[in-house]
Amino acid sequence: VIAHMERTSGAVKQFESLELRREDLQIQFAMVFAVVALLLLLAAVWIGLNVATRLSRPIGMLIAATEKIRGGDMSARVPEEDIEGDELGSLSRAFNRMTNDLEANRRELIDANLQVDARRVFSETVLSGVSSGVIGLDRGGHVNLPNRAASILLGIELDGMVGAPLDEAVPEFSGLIDAARESGGRRLVEQQIKIKPANDIRTLLVRIGVSMIDGNITGYVVTFDDISELLSAQRNAAWADVARRIAHEIKNPLTPIQLSAERLKRK
Repeated sequence: VIAHMERTSGAVKQFESLELRREDLQIQFAMVFAVVALLLLLAAVWIGLNVATRLSRPIGMLIAATEKIRGGDMSARVPEEDIEGDELGSLSRAFNRMTNDLEANRRELIDANLQVDARRVFSETVLSGVSSGVIGLDRGGHVNLPNRAASILLGIELDGMVGAPLDEAVPEFSGLIDAARESGGRRLVEQQIKIKPANDIRTLLVRIGVSMIDGNITGYVVTFDDISELLSAQRNAAWADVARRIAHEIKNPLTPIQLSAERLKRK
């Protein structure tokens, strides 16, 4: 019994000693748990930053490339991620394909604009060199592109009347647009018109053609020449022919009379 009492007493003392050390052990375990939790938190933050960087870096490169393209640099590209099933890699490849298409379309547009400018310069050069008057009209009949010869033949400055209706610029041409519109572009409308620029009567042979695309009228082209001298020459030639015929008719009865007179003179 005494031995059991002594063992019990020792156990009580050991329990009391452990009870006194419990707070220290709890603090140590709490510190260990805090250190482990901090390490886990740091590891999670590091992994999150790596994942976020991996996600944000391609997006940032896409944004930078988009800004370059917006500034006119069509050569901007982003690296393509060769990861199977990676959505960002698919997005990068789609972006590069789109940029390639935009660059190709831009080159085609630039080439087309250069060709259009070259043709426009060539057309303006040709129009400025011809002696006939040419006036380009839009679909509403407004003056769009006149050449210098047109201003000289009409006696007005058409360059200052661009955008004005042809009826107001040249009232003598008022019925041509309606006739061309009624024809539906199937035939060339032609008419002789007399004008009086600077107290000088001129006769113009005016033709108007219709420009059509897919059955819709897109504009008109008015061309005209001064045929006053040609008409005068035709009239002179006609009168000369009339005079020649009259002289011939007069000469026909005079010839036998002259022969008879010569025969009588010999007799």
